[in-house]
Amino acid sequence: MRISVEMSHYPLTENFRKIQLVLGDLTQQNVEAIVNAANNALLGGGGVDGAIHRAAGQGLIEECRTLNGCETGDAKITKGYNLLAKHVIHTVGPVWRGGMRNEPELLASCYRRSLDVALENGIKTIAFPNISTGVYGFPKPEATKIAIQTVFDFLNSHNEIERIVFVCFDNENYSLYASNLGEIRQNFSCNC
Repeated sequence: MRISVEMSHYPLTENFRKIQLVLGDLTQQNVEAIVNAANNALLGGGGVDGAIHRAAGQGLIEECRTLNGCETGDAKITKGYNLLAKHVIHTVGPVWRGGMRNEPELLASCYRRSLDVALENGIKTIAFPNISTGVYGFPKPEATKIAIQTVFDFLNSHNEIERIVFVCFDNENYSLYASNLGEIRQNFSCNC
């Protein structure tokens, strides 16, 4: 299934400057909160989730046990423990099942709810992983567009956020984000 995402309608001025793209380790980002691509139990797992739990230490798993899990598309916050970030915002992305079970909407909700939780807790700098594009199988090109569009839409109505970092764990995701952000920048330059 092809997901249609319109990438040319952004008033970019200040918002574009708030976005950073990094190829690297999410657990090493110098931001107030990092987002964990978690499972529904919030008790650790593989990929980004496992890396965050290992880096944060035992306190994170103990606090997560008190949260009673998390629904797909929602987000919950914990302390960062041994991480550079003071907080971890846990969100549960959708497992890709062909795009017919609201997967695009649920993925957009992950980004939106994570940003809502950040604002509710006075967080102004946040780093996102590539939610649902690993073992959950969400097609990376579509996931990239959904992430970027959702973040820009949020920034257009919430200027309290000062910096959003997309942290890519592989070259493929990094290239997709760089290409999409470059296209937006070019469209913005042409419309000035």
